[in-house]
Formats: sequence, structure tokens, C-alpha cells
Amino acid sequence: MAKLVYDRTGRLLFTKEMKRDYTLLIPQMLPIHFGMFARCLQLSGYKCETLQTNHRGIVDTGLKYVHNDTCYPALLVIGQLIEAINSGRYDKDRVGLFITQTGGGCRASNYIYLLRKALEKAGLSQVPVVSINLSGLERNPGFSMSLKLIRQFCYSIMYGDLIMLLANQCRPYEVNPGETDMLVKAWEERLVSGFGSGEGLSYKSMSANCVKIVRDFAKIELSGKKKPRVGVVGEIYVKYSPLGNNGLEEFLLSEGAEPVVPGLTDFVIFKIYNRDIDIDLYGGSKLKAIVVRAFERYVEKCQKAMIAAVEEYPKFRAPRPFSHIRELAASYLGAGNKMGEGWLLTGEMLELISEGTKNIVCTQPFGCLPNHIVGKGMIRRLKDDYPDSNIVAIDYDPGATRINQENRIKLMLANAARGDAVQAGGEPERITAAKADDDNKQPLPEGIARA
Repeated sequence: MAKLVYDRTGRLLFTKEMKRDYTLLIPQMLPIHFGMFARCLQLSGYKCETLQTNHRGIVDTGLKYVHNDTCYPALLVIGQLIEAINSGRYDKDRVGLFITQTGGGCRASNYIYLLRKALEKAGLSQVPVVSINLSGLERNPGFSMSLKLIRQFCYSIMYGDLIMLLANQCRPYEVNPGETDMLVKAWEERLVSGFGSGEGLSYKSMSANCVKIVRDFAKIELSGKKKPRVGVVGEIYVKYSPLGNNGLEEFLLSEGAEPVVPGLTDFVIFKIYNRDIDIDLYGGSKLKAIVVRAFERYVEKCQKAMIAAVEEYPKFRAPRPFSHIRELAASYLGAGNKMGEGWLLTGEMLELISEGTKNIVCTQPFGCLPNHIVGKGMIRRLKDDYPDSNIVAIDYDPGATRINQENRIKLMLANAARGDAVQAGGEPERITAAKADDDNKQPLPEGIARA
């Protein structure tokens, strides 16, 4: 066991000795992206593993060590990490934990303190927690966000978005099941291997890689009638994490739908843009404003290169750039609405509707007030402006049953089918989830069980 070292505040530090001997556990959120992040950390000499666990015991562990009024994502992240340590798969004296720390107003900034409190309660106070942040909130002698690692993380996000976008458009229609997932793994491996020798980490090389990636996915043989597209938006963790949303994308696929999931790059640009907005609203360093705007322009430039590569193949739908989402949201919410997902969540729904994806699941985790305001709180306004939009808010919390969540999504898909029938001259009656909730006598669509 490495010697435990504490700073002046009593915080356990992750030391250089620990870097050699400890395995760092990373909670899962985006399978493709986080898989690449872990490989990048390994290239920098860290032993790490992204957790793939997904079972009810994680929720129970979270409830045991986290106060039950804490937001659901915090409960899941902490529950997954402590459950992993206690699983017997790791040496409790040679394991550490990775967690992001944004520095914003969301409680996500406080996950790290909640996690340390939970570790102490669980008798695991010897386990160090490493903060991944760009705000200088916490420092550890055994871990640093080097410029090289930051670049690898940033490009992993953009490559991950492209691969996720293409995979979601291929997987529902592939003639040879599993071919899409094999190509996803192949490109993850190829990209991260290139990172080790400095390849793919510039605008020029990224643009070339994007062309190659799209070309490879275009070779996948697809067939079948186009399926209803369903957008997925909401709080960032529950929106992306299979653990957080009960395997929402897999469920949509099993119900004959095509999931449409906005990428993480928009959220990254949103966070950069917010620094600029803070300076405009509250004042600040002009030099900082220049640096922030230059960084934002560069990331947007890379995003547009990714979009341009997709647009070369008509079989794929390309996303719109961040600037377009910002314009769509401007007439609904001001730029100062930036807590949590802020105006970006509303903008993502607007982008999906404007691009023809009018069926949307808005994932609403317990305890996320900003998300309820800019997500669920905007649905009525969006439906007033876009009457043919079909949006359902699904609550995710420790007491919510999976069958109720899936029934509400099935009702949304039933609405989508009825909407198609109306356009074809069919029955115009519309089923709503509210009607199903209020009137148990109303017959449910075939395949839906009552909870």
C-alpha cells in the first residue's frame, strides 16, 4: 500500500507512487467517448478502467451512502464507484477514482465532496479521488491535465460524436447484424493508436480522418423501410448513460425506432461560449475573452469539418453546427440561461424538430432543477409553436419503475404511428400519456403492460 499523503485541508492526495501502482476507476457515461478517454489516460501512463456495470445494486448502494434528496446522476455515479470497490474485483488499497468537476453551479461540481463523504461512511477513506477539471479546483502530484492529454480528450470527443452519429444511423438498418459495432471498435482502436504517435490531433489530420470514417460507415450494407426517428435530450448524464436511462437507445432500437442523440461537442462549445457570455454580462479580462473566443472558433471549425464529411454522403443526415442551435434557441431563452444544460437543451429540441425528428424523449433526472426548467418547462411552448412535435418527458429516479418509463415511451411511439396514419388519411385521434395516466380504463396500444 502506498504511503497516504494529505494536503493542508486534510484532502487525500493522489501521489506519483500511486500512479505506478493504483488502478483508477472511471464511471461510465458515453461508451464510445469514455472508452477512448480511458485509452488516452493509459497512453499517459495511468492504469485505469471504465466501469461497465449496470444493475439495481448500483442504485441501492447509492441510496445507502448518498442522501436521497441528492440528484439521481450523483447517486448513480457514486453508487457505481463504491459498488465496484466492494465487488472484490479490485484491491481496496490500490484503487483510486476519477470524477469530473466542472466548477459551475450544478451539483455536479460537488459530486467529488459527496463521493469522499460516502467513501468515509463506507470505510474506504484510504481511496483517493482524482478530479478531472480545467479550472484548477484541485491538484494532485500524481495526476496532471497535460496539454497533450487535453488535446487527446478534445479530439476524442469530436471523433466519438462522429462515430456515434453514424452508428445510430446504420445500426437500425444493417443487413449483417453486428457489423456496425465491429466498425465502431475498429475505429476506436485505430484512432487511439494514432494518438500515441501524435496522429489525428490537428485540424488537417482530423478532417482527413473524418472523411475516412464516414467512407467506411457508408460501406455498411443497409436495407429496410425508414423507421421513426426519436431524439434523446435531457440532463447530460442521464441523456447519454445506459445506466442512467435504463438502456434507452437499446430500448428504442428494440421498438423499431432509430435513436437520434445530439453529440457532446455542442455541450463543450456551450461551456466555452458561457465563459464569453460571463465576460459580456459581468465584466472580466479582455485577454481572457480573446483566448476564449479563439478556442471556441477552433472547436467550431473542427465541428464543421466533421459535418462537411458527413454531408458528402446523402445516405447520412449531418447535424447542424453549434451556431445554428444558438440561433434557434435565441427567441426562446437568453444566453444567460446557462445553468446545467441551459438554453442548449431547448436548442437541441428545436434542432431535432426543424430537421424532421419530431419525436423526442426528454430525460428528466430527479433533483435536476435547471433541466426541468429548460427541458420539461419548455415542452408546452414548443408544442404550441410546433403542433406536430411529439415530445415526452421521462422521469428517472430511484423509485421510478422501468416498465412505467417504457410504457410512456411506447405511447409516444404510438402517437408517432398515428401521426403518420393521419398524414396518410387515417384516424386523427391522438393518444396522450396524460390521458393514459389519468384514465386507467383507456385501452393501451398492443404490447404495453400496465404497471
